[in-house]
Amino acid sequence: MKVVQVNGYGGVEQLEVVERPVPKPRAGEVLIEVKACGINNTEIWMREGAYGTDAQSGWKPEGVQFPRVPGSDISGRIVQVGSGVDEARNGQDVVLFPFTSGGQPGTEHISEDMAFIGSEYDGGYAEYVVWPAELCYAMPLADYTKSAVFSVSGLTAWHMNEQVQLQPGQTVLVTGANGGVGSLNVQIATRVFGATVIAVVGDLKTEEALKRLGATHVLSYRSEQLADEIIAVNGGPIDAVLDVVGDPLFKTALTVLKNGGKFCISGSAGGQQTNLDFRTLYLKHLTFYGSVLGTRAEFARMLDAIAAGKLEPVIDRTFPLEEAAAAQTYFKETGKLGKIVLIPDQN
Repeated sequence: MKVVQVNGYGGVEQLEVVERPVPKPRAGEVLIEVKACGINNTEIWMREGAYGTDAQSGWKPEGVQFPRVPGSDISGRIVQVGSGVDEARNGQDVVLFPFTSGGQPGTEHISEDMAFIGSEYDGGYAEYVVWPAELCYAMPLADYTKSAVFSVSGLTAWHMNEQVQLQPGQTVLVTGANGGVGSLNVQIATRVFGATVIAVVGDLKTEEALKRLGATHVLSYRSEQLADEIIAVNGGPIDAVLDVVGDPLFKTALTVLKNGGKFCISGSAGGQQTNLDFRTLYLKHLTFYGSVLGTRAEFARMLDAIAAGKLEPVIDRTFPLEEAAAAQTYFKETGKLGKIVLIPDQN
């Protein structure tokens, strides 16, 4: 089978298209013919060494082992089952819950032994992948490409919204709103939790599309008066922030939060370190949440919402699998709206 593997830390030149044997499912596993695989920041940061380049560079203490096949947003069809798996699952169209964990229900995402597909396991930049049968869920939409954009981005966004306990009528600021997580944060906050969304992007050419997804206001982070604009359009401070940018918007986020407001961060695409005046934190009674992925129960609730038509896939562009390097390069360009998806040739 054809795969794209990462040979080590560095630029896109570390991505190589190679042939490998089709893997065989072990007990409790299934073999999935990959139909589509969405791209996430996680596999790019892993390749670039943003998580580190030593033994702590992965989700497990031993770090990432190269060569590694990245890719965690996977849709496909089960074509072979391992021992102990119901034969009736053959031919089922599925999406993959993106990590294994020994944690109890509700704590899977914070278990010390969690391991991520595409980091600790070979992932979806391939024509086939094996995965535990119990972590393969029925595809929420009839289209493989559309179903492949939710697993990581969607679960991340859903968990962020649940963490801050959004209530109908509250106002939430969504940063990076044109990205995979951000565009789903807009939808989930408005269509599921009934909140009002102020979306922050760089390029306002995505304004109308984001308003169609549910944003009430769309502002540019390039404005020198962004904090004032946020407070003006909301008629006062806001209730919560869902952030994927990090340092560049951190000060603004804390400025516009009301007393008792909530700040949730799941990424730091714009900067991984910042300065915090602790007086802001305690004098405003702010609550901070660090957020990565989510639970299987949240994943199931998200899939139900997708199947019910509450959430829609937002796809900017697709690439053939063998053009993964070009796809990752394009992923880092600004002004896109939604996900980038790889499609194996066999489709």
